[in-house]
Amino acid sequence: MKFFKKFILFIIALAALIAVLIINLKTGLRALNVIGFSFKEMALVLPPLFILLGLLDVWVPKEKMMRYMGEGSGIKGIILAIIIGSVAAGPLYAAFPVAAALMRKGVKFTNILIFIGAWSTTKIPMLLFEISALGARFAMTRLAIDIFGIIIIAYVLYIIVSKREVKALYYKAENL
Repeated sequence: MKFFKKFILFIIALAALIAVLIINLKTGLRALNVIGFSFKEMALVLPPLFILLGLLDVWVPKEKMMRYMGEGSGIKGIILAIIIGSVAAGPLYAAFPVAAALMRKGVKFTNILIFIGAWSTTKIPMLLFEISALGARFAMTRLAIDIFGIIIIAYVLYIIVSKREVKALYYKAENL
């Protein structure tokens, strides 16, 4: 029963895929192609990411991360969170293991939220593309609004999310 509970969403998705294959083979095969593409993308992104996470755990002392991005880090922590999120490569789902590693290193909750927000919206390659396609004025305006919005949202979430929930998140990150 425990096994079934743990994989219930996967089992439902698999049953839905089988049903689609039976009802409409062409659509089912397209769905399988999408699944294969997504799996291949994850297989290319996740191994290097986990290697980098291992290096982060070994090379960067917890005290240093706490000093630069922990409680009391101020604007320095915010800027670092934005920079790390902006230069990171990979899709958004890859940000969450990194966020967990940062939590284990004692990074402040708002800086974790800022890091995830930056990862999702302020990527440097995307900015360069926008500058070439839409112009520097548009790209820089969007970037400034995004950064401002990310910081505001992070602090609003910090206020809304209970201290107990934040503590539970840090506990889960510590025990991964």
